[in-house]
Amino acid sequence: MAKKPTGDAPNSLTRRGLLAGSFGALGALTVLPRGARGDDRDAIDPHDPAAVAAASLDDERVIYCLNTSTIRGQELSLEEEIKVAIEAGYHAIEPWMNKIHAHRDGGGSLADLRKQLEDAGVTVESAIGFARWIVDDENEREQGFEQARRDLEALAELGATRMAAPPSGATQEAGLNLVRAAERYHRLIELGKEFNIVPMAEVWGFSANLSRLGDAVHVAIESGHPDACVLPDVYHLFKGGSSDVGLALLRPDARPVLHMNDIPEGIPRDVISDRDRIWPGDGVGRVPQLLARLAATGRLPVLSLELFNEDYWKLDPLVAASTGLEKMRACVATARELAGV
Repeated sequence: MAKKPTGDAPNSLTRRGLLAGSFGALGALTVLPRGARGDDRDAIDPHDPAAVAAASLDDERVIYCLNTSTIRGQELSLEEEIKVAIEAGYHAIEPWMNKIHAHRDGGGSLADLRKQLEDAGVTVESAIGFARWIVDDENEREQGFEQARRDLEALAELGATRMAAPPSGATQEAGLNLVRAAERYHRLIELGKEFNIVPMAEVWGFSANLSRLGDAVHVAIESGHPDACVLPDVYHLFKGGSSDVGLALLRPDARPVLHMNDIPEGIPRDVISDRDRIWPGDGVGRVPQLLARLAATGRLPVLSLELFNEDYWKLDPLVAASTGLEKMRACVATARELAGV
């Protein structure tokens, strides 16, 4: 029997406790199927916790996304990664900025890739970049915002809606003033508004700053911006020492994307690294339990598979992508069982 990670919340869940845990704070119901009209939300009673959970965990409503780190070791081009995501059956993709810039700098058309994605019904829910927007050094920070502008400009051409905003450049020395970080995040969101893209304050469990969910939420709240949100990750929550239960305290729009992976048994928190991540549902991270809790709040986040496992990089990229999608669907199915819906 798998052991739970040390220091996290209890593994046992009851249907009543699961559905009631964070439902009391739920305001207007936001569950909608992919492509549904806004008036379709009236079909779900927001005062019925079981109905909310059932709708959130309906596989037809869940958005499954491929973060291209999962197949990075296969050294594909951005165009090839997009083809893999489409062929595997994903609804969305989360590419990395270095591949996006490489494609454009090499003479490729991001507009053409956008059309390819749109024709396949695949969205760009986020992208991974490393602009140093958060650092204390003013010159370095201004360069970071210039990089963020370049990133956002390219993402707008590709049709993206969000961008990861990790604490790049502030990972080594602790003590970053979170109020100042919040001010810088506000500025980053305002920059994103010029391109209709929302930056998400990302939790980085290994970092000296924003390693915990509460720190990223602090930055989001104190930014004072209505579009502020955070980007959590199953691995980073464990690595940084945050309980996964805390995510259910946030309304759906405040955690629009969740990086999906799992924690292998037996690797201590202070030793585990990115490359140790495994398929969601195969470890001790209690991923289905987390999804069941989030479903009770009104909507699951976009589930984006982010792995750096060298064993998976040895697989055919389509096999790797397809396996990851099957694993995520299995986690959602188990979450339905846990919720009793």
